[in-house]
Formats: sequence, C-alpha cells, structure tokens
Amino acid sequence: MERYKSWQYLNKQLSERLCEGLRGRVTYFLTRYHAVHNSYGRAAIRLDGKELAVFTWNNGCLLEYEEHKLWEKNAPEEEYQKLNREFAENGVLSEWDFLSAATEFLQMPIADALGSENYLVKIFAIMDRRAGKRTLQKLTESGEYKSYPEWVRRFYELRLSL
Repeated sequence: MERYKSWQYLNKQLSERLCEGLRGRVTYFLTRYHAVHNSYGRAAIRLDGKELAVFTWNNGCLLEYEEHKLWEKNAPEEEYQKLNREFAENGVLSEWDFLSAATEFLQMPIADALGSENYLVKIFAIMDRRAGKRTLQKLTESGEYKSYPEWVRRFYELRLSL
C-alpha cells in the first residue's frame, strides 16, 4: 500500500475528485480504535449520510482465518485467489483494503482505474469527475457494469443516473 500523509489529507483528495453531482452527497469515513489491541478500524462510503459500503477490521480477520484454513490443507495458490475473489465480490473487505484502493486510485489515470480488477478502485473511478460524458455513455451502452456484484453496481447506477 502506498503511504499517505493522513486520513484528513487522503479524504480531501478523494472528495475533491468527486463529480459535481456527488460532491457534498458522497462522503468517506475512516476511524481507528487506538485503545483496542491492533487498532481495529472501520471505513465506509456514505451517500447523504447513509452507508452504502462498509469495510471493517473483522472482515480482514475473517479472510485471514479462511486463508489459514487453506494453508493448513496445503491448498494450491488458485484456492487462495478464488477465496480473495469471493470476498471481494461479496464486499467483505477491510478498512486496509479501502485505504489501499484509495491510495492506488489516486496514482492512476482514470482509464486505468475504470478498467481495474479492484472493485473499490472502480467505485472511486466511476464517481470521479474525470469520468466524462463520453466515457459514461460508453459504460451505459456496453452495460458491462451490470455483471458486477450488486454492491459495486449500486455506485455505477448512482453515477449514471445523474
């Protein structure tokens, strides 16, 4: 994961990139519980104050637990990849996944971000002001986003409805 100065700075960068129709409506949230062992955390993407997607430390632990079970079985790499894909498709991601995707997104051209394998990077990209009318029209016509998991599709439909 790329280094970032502070959550305040990262949040400002993400918020400034939002398209005009989502500015002030979409907010990003991150907190850390420093008094708790391992500084548990939680992140969310909110629309008008309602959480559309939540990413928690518990989700990261759940993935580690499942990966450990695969390790105990001496499972091949393909099973680890399948497990990670299933977690991502179900939106079971940690706040570290959120931070990693945010820092990755901020370093990418918009075309690369829209074509990313990472669903969170795709979400940041579709809400970005750099995704112009022609790009949005192509996305609408292709309908490719309709094959994405429901939690990701929700953000595409939000942006395309503006």
